[in-house]
Amino acid sequence: MSKHWKHLAVAISFAFACTIPAGLAAGAGDTTRNISDADFARTAAQGGMAEVKLGELAEQNGSSQAVKDFGQRMVNDHRHADKKLKTAASEENISLPTEMSAKDQATYDRLSKLSGPAFDRAFTRDMVKDHEADIAAFRHEANDGKDSTIKSFASQTLPTLEDHLKLARETLQTVSPKTSASLGK
Repeated sequence: MSKHWKHLAVAISFAFACTIPAGLAAGAGDTTRNISDADFARTAAQGGMAEVKLGELAEQNGSSQAVKDFGQRMVNDHRHADKKLKTAASEENISLPTEMSAKDQATYDRLSKLSGPAFDRAFTRDMVKDHEADIAAFRHEANDGKDSTIKSFASQTLPTLEDHLKLARETLQTVSPKTSASLGK
C-alpha cells in the first residue's frame, strides 16, 4: 500500500471513530485509540444516558413488541450500569457529565420524529451500530485500562453489552430482514 493510501486509511479510521454513537470507538482492530480511564468513564456515562433515553423512546414510538421490549431492556440495564459507573467514578474522583453528548442528542431528535415500522428499523439499526462500537470500547478498557476500578466496571458490563448486540441483531431481523444481513452478524 502506498504511503498516501496508508495516510488516507488512517484518516478515514479516525473520522469513523469520531462519528460512532456515544463516542466509544476506543478500540477496534488496529485502529485502537488510547483514551484515559476518566475519558472512557465520561464517554460511557453519556452513552448510558443516551441508551436510557433511546430505550424510553422505543417504548413510546415502536410499533413492534420486540422493539418495545428491547427498549425496556435498554432502560433497565443501562440504568443499572449507570449506577455502577457512578459508584466507580466517585471512588476514583472522576466527575461524570449529566447530559447526553450533542451527537447522541441529534440521534434522539432524529428518531423522535419517526414512528411505527420506520422507527423500528432506524432504532434497531442504530442499536446494532452503537453496541458494536460500545463493545469495542469496553473490551479495550477491560483489557488495557490502567485504573482497576474503571477497568473492572468495563469488564463487568461487557457481557451485558454483548447480550444487547445479540438482541439488537435479532430484533433488527424481525423488523427488517433485508437490512440485517448487511450489518455484519
